[in-house]
Amino acid sequence: MENYIKQELAKLDRGLVATPTEKYLEKFAEANNGNNDFLLMQLAKNYGYKLALLNVKNEIAVLNAEKTSK
Repeated sequence: MENYIKQELAKLDRGLVATPTEKYLEKFAEANNGNNDFLLMQLAKNYGYKLALLNVKNEIAVLNAEKTSK
């Protein structure tokens, strides 16, 4: 599972639309004044997917830590 998550996270930074940071998304939305909404939507989807993968990765780490501490 950890390898899968690592592979997916790596793909996000190499795609046609690279995964932004939250700060970048905020600046982009501010600067474009409603233009390029499709691009903004794609950036936001990639960012959401990245957050979901990182959350799952963290949960796996927590579960593994609990398992080894018992």
